[in-house]
Amino acid sequence: MSETAPQKRRTPLTLVAIIMIALLLALSAICWGLFEYFAGNGENALFYVSIGLVMLALSTYMLYQTRKRVIRITSMEMQPLSSTVQCQKCGFKNVREFQKGDFVFKETTEMCPKDNLKMMIAAIYREVKDKDKAKELAY
Repeated sequence: MSETAPQKRRTPLTLVAIIMIALLLALSAICWGLFEYFAGNGENALFYVSIGLVMLALSTYMLYQTRKRVIRITSMEMQPLSSTVQCQKCGFKNVREFQKGDFVFKETTEMCPKDNLKMMIAAIYREVKDKDKAKELAY
């Protein structure tokens, strides 16, 4: 058996390419504005430089946000899945860890301790454990 390591989530290459193209266009607009300024066209120079600065600011912000999102996604941990197994006759419920192949309304091999009948999966859910709430309750 070979175990594969979990893949790290990275920023998509196309998004990085778009941001880099926007950065290059911003720098070229600023340069074009400087050329227009030295040529004596003050209004065109102001227009190109302002467009270049706005594009530079927006693309830098986008690059920062994508990096921040990747860090936040990779720092998340998977929350455990649970299955609720219930007896159809008496309503006895048992919560257990999710097993591969579980689905709602599946008859399990587990027997009801009261009726000695097969039990059925009634619900599958993810237990969300919020670290902030746990810290608040600890104090």
